Amino acid sequence: MVLPQYSSLLIFMGSSIGFVSKVLIISAVLAALIKYIGPSLEIPATPSNSLIAILSPTLIMAILLIWRNWRT
Repeated sequence: MVLPQYSSLLIFMGSSIGFVSKVLIISAVLAALIKYIGPSLEIPATPSNSLIAILSPTLIMAILLIWRNWRT
């Protein structure tokens, strides 16, 4: 029996468990793609490709956060 004061806590825990499991599954799929399909792409090891690989996640996140802040 769930006490009424804890029902919202259980709903929150259920949604956070779902979110964490989705992130875990997406991370596992992405890791498998990188491990098994990544080596067959034959991307040359150049300084510009290294900079793109290192800076693009940061730039994408910055753009998304700025866009989100601008919308609200």
